[in-house]
Amino acid sequence: MSKNMIPSKYKGIVYIIISAFCFALMNLFVRLSGDIPSIQKCFFRNFVAVFFAFAVLLKNARKENDKKTKLSEILKWKKGNLKWLLLRSAAGTAGVLGNFYAIDHIPLSDASILNKMSPFFVIVFSFFILREKLTLFQGTAVFIAFIGSLFIIKPSFQNVDLIPSAAGLLGGMCAGFAYTMVRILGQKGERGPYIVFFFSTFSCIATLPYLILYFHPMELWQILMLLGAGLSAAGGQFTITAAYYHSPGREISVYDYSQIIFATLLGLIFLGELPDIYSIIGYIIIISMAVLMFSNRQITPR
Repeated sequence: MSKNMIPSKYKGIVYIIISAFCFALMNLFVRLSGDIPSIQKCFFRNFVAVFFAFAVLLKNARKENDKKTKLSEILKWKKGNLKWLLLRSAAGTAGVLGNFYAIDHIPLSDASILNKMSPFFVIVFSFFILREKLTLFQGTAVFIAFIGSLFIIKPSFQNVDLIPSAAGLLGGMCAGFAYTMVRILGQKGERGPYIVFFFSTFSCIATLPYLILYFHPMELWQILMLLGAGLSAAGGQFTITAAYYHSPGREISVYDYSQIIFATLLGLIFLGELPDIYSIIGYIIIISMAVLMFSNRQITPR
């Protein structure tokens, strides 16, 4: 292998860290958008991504083919992938709705920890569906990183309604299943931008009827916040798709917890939130596990 070539699994690490920042930024915009129905937020989250993904698909198609590319060819999935695309999109939409519903009805810390269950569901689904091996070291590192996230989030489930909590947990599980489907689609050669386009379009179509019937009027600043959330979500969706496209979930999912660090920094800068000693302990644990996995060469070229 050439020295200039970047191993595929290293790319997965970089992509998932970038996606973590994008999704932390998305959560900030969602929080700042105010009192808007969760389904309406979900629609705008994916609406921007539809056009962004289509533009990337068009650019890539024109780059690969000097002749004028037919639209039908650009929007065509690879043979045999429709089932996995539908599963990925349905689970992804349910994951977003579950997460947003939890954020709207229970404390943000509780909703966040429930959503951060998704990497663990990726490992479970990857093990049972993809038959990917899981070493004791990797499993232990991911578990310890999860403990670190508890120090930061400090979840409390006292006096929380059962339905919103269950929705948040289901959202994390659906997200984990969706990312496992991305891994399958990557193995089957489906284009990353097309996976994002299909999911975003599916999600918009699925939430559009509710939006038409129960649209909540918005002020200009709310529209701008949701557009910002959509752009951030598009960036996060592209990079997390690329991450699981390049690397097995068991080897990169731990890096998804960098989102907690990014979220804390954004909260400090824009909301004036200062981390306490428990949060600092969590940072140390998570970063230590990430460095330990890398230094022990658990992530090796395919």
